[in-house]
Order: sequence, then structure tokens, then C-alpha cells
Amino acid sequence: MSMASLPLQLLQALGQFNPAPLFGLSLIPYLVFLWCARRLRSFPPLARWGFNFTLVFVTGTVVASVIASIRHGAHLADVDHLHGGAEALLSISNVLVLLGFQRAITRLEANRQG
Repeated sequence: MSMASLPLQLLQALGQFNPAPLFGLSLIPYLVFLWCARRLRSFPPLARWGFNFTLVFVTGTVVASVIASIRHGAHLADVDHLHGGAEALLSISNVLVLLGFQRAITRLEANRQG
């Protein structure tokens, strides 16, 4: 095995790696984050709702992926209406997080001035 072929072999091995189990494992630190956010009184409630809604996005994406696979024989990214619906859930989550922190910053600034 030459040193020149090592990067190619590494890329081929990574291409065959199935990351699906990692997605399930990534839920654990996210749930810990949500638990900690809930316990912090200073965490903006609307932002917390947004982070919680991310779980709705994840669930919706899994369901949409299964539907795309079974009904259309395709990946989620290839079925526009399902992919768009799943991404809409993520957009809602992001807007809730943004508005929650924006409100918190506005309140902090008002308290400093008043």
C-alpha cells in the first residue's frame, strides 16, 4: 500500500460508513441541553419553545423520509413537497429561537436604560 493510495482508501471507507446510528446518539446531548435550558430561569421561554420545537422538526423529518422512501422510492431531498414541509418545521423552530432571544435582549436593554 503506497502513501498516495491511503487518502483514496480512507475516502472509500468513509463513503461506506452509515451515520444513521450517530443521529440517534446525538439526541442524548440535545435532551440534556433542553433539560438545562428548562432549569435556567434566565433562559428566554420563547427560545426554549423553539429549541423544543426542533424535536418536532426531527420527528417530522423522519416521518417524511419514511414516506418518501415507501411511496416515492426516493430520498427525502428528492421529494420536494415532503422536503419543503420538513424544512418549514425547522424554519418555525429557528424563528421561535430568534424571537425569544430578541425579546430577551430588548428587555435587558430596557432594564439598563430604565
